[in-house]
Amino acid sequence: MADSDTFDFIVTGAGSAGCVVAARLSESGRYRVLLLEAGPRDRNVWIHIPLGFARTYINPQVNWKFETAPQPQLNNRQLYLPRGKTLGGSSSINGMVYMRGSHGDYDEWRQRGCIGWDWDSVLPFFKKAENQTHGENEFHGVGGPLHVSDQPGHFELADAVLDAMVQAGIPRNPDFNGATQEGCGYYQTTSRNRRRWSTARAYLDPARTRPNLVVLTNAHATRVIIEHGRATGVEYHTPQGVRVAHTRGEVIVSGGAYGSPQLLLLSGLGPAQHLQDLSIPVVRDMPAVGSNLHDHFNSFVSWRCSKAITLNDLENSAWRKLSAGVRYALFRSGPMASNGIHAGLFTRSDPRLERPDVQINLFEWSVVERGKDRVLAHPFPGFTMSPVHLRPDGRGTVRLASPDPLASPKVLFDYLRTDYDMQAIVFGIRLCRRIAGQPALKPYVVEELQPGAENTSDADLAEYVRRSGVSNQHPTSSCAMGTGINSVVDPRLRVHGTDRLRVADASIMPVAVGGNTNAPTIMIGEKCAAMLLEDALATHSMAA
Repeated sequence: MADSDTFDFIVTGAGSAGCVVAARLSESGRYRVLLLEAGPRDRNVWIHIPLGFARTYINPQVNWKFETAPQPQLNNRQLYLPRGKTLGGSSSINGMVYMRGSHGDYDEWRQRGCIGWDWDSVLPFFKKAENQTHGENEFHGVGGPLHVSDQPGHFELADAVLDAMVQAGIPRNPDFNGATQEGCGYYQTTSRNRRRWSTARAYLDPARTRPNLVVLTNAHATRVIIEHGRATGVEYHTPQGVRVAHTRGEVIVSGGAYGSPQLLLLSGLGPAQHLQDLSIPVVRDMPAVGSNLHDHFNSFVSWRCSKAITLNDLENSAWRKLSAGVRYALFRSGPMASNGIHAGLFTRSDPRLERPDVQINLFEWSVVERGKDRVLAHPFPGFTMSPVHLRPDGRGTVRLASPDPLASPKVLFDYLRTDYDMQAIVFGIRLCRRIAGQPALKPYVVEELQPGAENTSDADLAEYVRRSGVSNQHPTSSCAMGTGINSVVDPRLRVHGTDRLRVADASIMPVAVGGNTNAPTIMIGEKCAAMLLEDALATHSMAA
């Protein structure tokens, strides 16, 4: 591709939202679209196997493997932040759970001034994206690119845990993405025929043959070119050197909650003093760029299991691995056909809250060590319940670690900022223990491994949380949508003060949704593409 090439739209980042935006913009054939992806094509075999995310979790070929700065409230530990570095972005390496959040999450966005983002306004875009295995109804769509499927059968341990949750007072919920989110049940996943269904598979693969869509991999966007207050192109790094792409239309930044603020900062949009300290010319002083970073925080409660029915048993046996590989290759069945995160619950740590603020995920494994370079399972059967705080008070930042555009960003969270942040996690730990103590789980529980039965007081559990708590890998809001100085984009996702520049990914959420963030990010991509096409048509009509 020559530097003289000009496009109607340039999308930076082929992740959960970027693939959606590029595919929808190129659909009519009317507009020429360039999609830039810093990583390689999604050819790694583990990407497409549901249980393969355990491998991609630490694979630098398809994973940015970011780390935080030392976290003061967590004993100055650095936390591991896996992010997808391939077509499909994090939708190619995540746990595949399809979850939208509560209806009230989006109504809150509207209350914060984000007109057009209330539940009734975003539901059509969730439905447009979806091909729901249960068929069409008030909450779900069919015929969309994104396949949403049930778990491949029922699982003994998951069934027992769900029975125990009901015994502990949590009602069953057959559809977390339906009328209400609260309750317990099986999770649905973004999968088709027991294969991962990332946005690269769902949106990009059908679009790849379009002559008006150019997809470049190993093309790392390093700067948005802004001239006279308008985005006119993108500078990007390739193995052959630095290149430039030009646009007659718009640039859409879709690098995720870490990558999007990083690119804006490199382009001179951000806190002026921070940019000046790094000798980056200030195009516009925007304090909100990279600020307001949200994330869900979680901990772990794990048990030794009395039966060899967990994924620990697969990991610790060469024969079981071989058997599982053969079953999956021949029949798309067995443990590799599922994501291992089969079920969970949503509840409120305080009954006075309007919406659930705690999620508990069932992991059918337990680990001795979890880090950026290896994950080590216990040498015996084990399982874990992971309490997640969905509505933390803490707010973090994304900043440049250096002016080098290829360097990783500096990420600092503000976990456990308030007593409520800690109390919600401790509530979740105690609820996990209450569930494990129910009759339905007595035949399965041998002993508590983490935090350990000796840790009973709030102080004990708080120290355990500070020592072992981690990011739940749901970063959002670092380019928050809104109308004031504390926002980066307006409700049409246009960057304040810069023409023809938008952001479309999880970074634009005014506040994080109460649940997994991949499905909402795909919705954001759908809605952004619709607004871009609407505005382009209006501009064309005015010119005519």
